[in-house]
Amino acid sequence: MGGFFGVASKRDCVLELFYGVDYHSHLGTRRGGMATYGEEGFNRAIHNIENSPFRTKFDRDVSEMKGHLGIGCISDFEPQPLLIRSKLGSFAITTVGKVNNYDELLNRLYESANSHFQEMTNGQINVTELMAALICEKDSILEGIKYVQKLVDGSMTMLVMTKDGIYAARDRYGRTPLVIGHKDDAYCVSFESHAYINLGYTDYKELGPAEIVYITPEGVEVLSEPQKEMKICSFLWVYYGYPTSSYEGVNVEEMRYKCGSMLAKRDGDSVHPDIVAGVPDSGIAHAIGYANESGIPYARPFIKYTPTWPRSFMPTNQSQRNLIARMKLIPVHALIENKKLLLIDDSIVRGTQLRETTEFLYQSGAKEVHVRPACPPIMYGCKYLNFSRSKSEMELIARQMIKKREGEDVPKEVLEEYSNPCSCKYAQMIEDIRKQQNFTTLRYHRLDDLLASIGIEPCKVCTYCFDGKE
Repeated sequence: MGGFFGVASKRDCVLELFYGVDYHSHLGTRRGGMATYGEEGFNRAIHNIENSPFRTKFDRDVSEMKGHLGIGCISDFEPQPLLIRSKLGSFAITTVGKVNNYDELLNRLYESANSHFQEMTNGQINVTELMAALICEKDSILEGIKYVQKLVDGSMTMLVMTKDGIYAARDRYGRTPLVIGHKDDAYCVSFESHAYINLGYTDYKELGPAEIVYITPEGVEVLSEPQKEMKICSFLWVYYGYPTSSYEGVNVEEMRYKCGSMLAKRDGDSVHPDIVAGVPDSGIAHAIGYANESGIPYARPFIKYTPTWPRSFMPTNQSQRNLIARMKLIPVHALIENKKLLLIDDSIVRGTQLRETTEFLYQSGAKEVHVRPACPPIMYGCKYLNFSRSKSEMELIARQMIKKREGEDVPKEVLEEYSNPCSCKYAQMIEDIRKQQNFTTLRYHRLDDLLASIGIEPCKVCTYCFDGKE
């Protein structure tokens, strides 16, 4: 995953760019970058942020960089923004997305233009560099961006900054968000809508699917009208999004309250926990919604240690992830011992961390641990965004349970049965997960309830990871 921010201002914009990018730090932990354009031309800085936050690494750059135009990003993968010199002139580019036909596009460029690329240490080509090369296949940046939107299988949202302004283009199906803010002497463009509020900007425009705009300090010009078909990622509300953000007019925090409320309504009088708790951070709002609806007190039986573990994402190394999952949360034994707990997490992917948390709660004296994931069972690896680090769908706990019952090759129609919360196979799968994880009870958020929690037209929301429907 990742996020980005851009500014076009009549004054120096570096400080605003710095803070706008920093507000995307919840979306990635590997690299951060900023690029600016001013009287001295283009300038760029990229740093590794795995061991210290963006704000610390870029503090010195803020005092050295100057410019009235700027773009920056937080990236979980390749270093960016990149500075490109081409037949279209010089430009900076940053992207968010996933390219499934990476090899096909790379070979296309090798054959048509005899292109060459820098190879990263993992043997891969920087996807943002690949997108820049495709743009340069055309006679203008606008036509190049349209070309990319047409070719990419997956998703691709991007910012392209020239010496005169910033091109902002949302993914063809709007799988990721892109919003514009405005104040008297500047415009900004952002992945997260909350990133510009404290910088004095107000909402100006949310780009539609495939929409392309050109942003200067004087205004915003629509270069390519939005398309009607949209498939925005439902997981943005469940997990990725920061509570203060909104997508398609729906606030993340408010959606999570509704989600928790619907989980409580489904439970009815079937369970009687002493307290409701959310796994920090993204499970907290769901738990508040459940507590408000059910009347069961909300409490925090473990607290996230924010001074040194402020961000929600984890290192890419799985053993480190497992250790840090434990290190981040400190228990409150007084709220655990002899208590019946109902625990809400945003999701269960592989189940490793939640099982360890559950075992820890029992060891600390909990009498019962009821678990309520805030989304349906994840059945398929995401084809459009990098929201899971699972290398195979068979790492998903739901698929592991299905494999035990059905074997290796499960027909699509059988998987559909397991996705149906009204089917016997679904009930069997949930019970198998409950036993393996040692939960007292387990009930997932239903897909129909998830869509109702979001509240926009279901046909405009991507639910592929839950039901396999594209």
